[in-house]
Amino acid sequence: MTTTALEPAGAPAVDEPTVKRSLATVLAVVGIPVFMVTLDNLVVTNALPVIKSELGASLSDLQWFINAYTLSFAALLLTASAIGDRLGRRRVFLAGLTLFTLASAACAMTTEPWMLIGARAIQGVGAAAVMPLSLTLLAAAVPARQRSAAIGIWGGISGLGVAVGPVVGGAVVDGINWQWIFWLNVPIGLIALPLAARVLTESRGRAQKLDLRGLVLSASAVLAIVWGVVHGADDGWSSAKVLTALIGGVALLAVFLAWEHRAPAPMLPLRLFRSRAFSVVNTISFTFSLGVFGAVFLLAQFFQVVQGYTPLESGLRTLPWTMAPMVVAPLAGLVVDRVGPRVLIASGQFLLAAGLAWIAVVTTTDVTYGSYVAPFVLAGIGMGLTFAPSASVVMASFTDSDRGVASGTNNTIREVGVAMGVAVLASVFASAGSYATPEQYVDGLVPAVWVGASIVAVGAVLALLLPGRQR
Repeated sequence: MTTTALEPAGAPAVDEPTVKRSLATVLAVVGIPVFMVTLDNLVVTNALPVIKSELGASLSDLQWFINAYTLSFAALLLTASAIGDRLGRRRVFLAGLTLFTLASAACAMTTEPWMLIGARAIQGVGAAAVMPLSLTLLAAAVPARQRSAAIGIWGGISGLGVAVGPVVGGAVVDGINWQWIFWLNVPIGLIALPLAARVLTESRGRAQKLDLRGLVLSASAVLAIVWGVVHGADDGWSSAKVLTALIGGVALLAVFLAWEHRAPAPMLPLRLFRSRAFSVVNTISFTFSLGVFGAVFLLAQFFQVVQGYTPLESGLRTLPWTMAPMVVAPLAGLVVDRVGPRVLIASGQFLLAAGLAWIAVVTTTDVTYGSYVAPFVLAGIGMGLTFAPSASVVMASFTDSDRGVASGTNNTIREVGVAMGVAVLASVFASAGSYATPEQYVDGLVPAVWVGASIVAVGAVLALLLPGRQR
């Protein structure tokens, strides 16, 4: 009989089999929704050429099919975490899962690009409540000695969503139609909701007023900057509306930071960034997401647009990349306490940058698939070495009262990186190439992937500033 580190004084001891069973159950009920949320980051990518054709969508629309989700996701993560701390994390988690499930059904019923963009934005609102609170609920429910391993498994589940997203999207588009990409979330959500309601216990963090001014300023700033980047290539970087959006977004971002510095209850407590580990890992999360997901957005379409594969065939060809995080992330979570986050995250980012650079070097219109296998595996291992150790750094940097907002901050920065990555690398693509011919697609893809590799390399160097193994 042993007593866990999270048990209050005087609590009855819990035997080890009971702890293991509860750990597995909690991982299941938070893992299923996390799988859905991460799946929807990439599940659309292999369907984009088909959606482009059926809905008559433009390149700008394709970007917003991704960015509408990631921007609403990013804008509300911190607010959802704060609401969870105040009203109850379990309650807000369940509300987010319900909204995500309903919005998935709405996505499946759209018939115009603007309708899909709107439904994807609502999906992101639900995801904003699910992702950070799942990690907070997991950290609170797991004994301290098992926390890093549990976070590693949580990272593996996230990696599984990334891994099977392109394959699931391709299989559904080939076998049925693209709408079923979203219908699949509905039965999963209906199963996950009662399980989570039964298993999870309610918890709260530090109660504080909601920072609605901060929410509006931050969301407006990010939306303006991303809008300007998305439309810069088509409308001209010196056009009045693009310059207005970019300059206005930067100005709003400055006002947001100034407000957060003096706000009585800031949504983004700037004091958190006094922790060097937290500041560095968030910078890496941004560069990682910007470089990788912008490249994935374009590479996922390469096999269809240039080489003529079906969506399913394209998804299967990305598996060496996307399956690796599912295997590597749990292993990284198991060893992060022994070797420290610096060696794992720095190694992961260097491998990822090398993989992207390798892809850029070998990409031509007639490249054979075998040329991609090694760099795909390299990039996948790099991603796996990043997920769980980054989450461990965030959780280890603060006490339980701050973990909700810290997790929300990290997820916010990562999702902003995804949106910025899709916008920036698609703009690089549009400046040098187009969808008109396979040759023009490659002309745009290669410089875009080089930009992604360079951005990830910056994060790899910054990772050397992370703490090493704690003695």
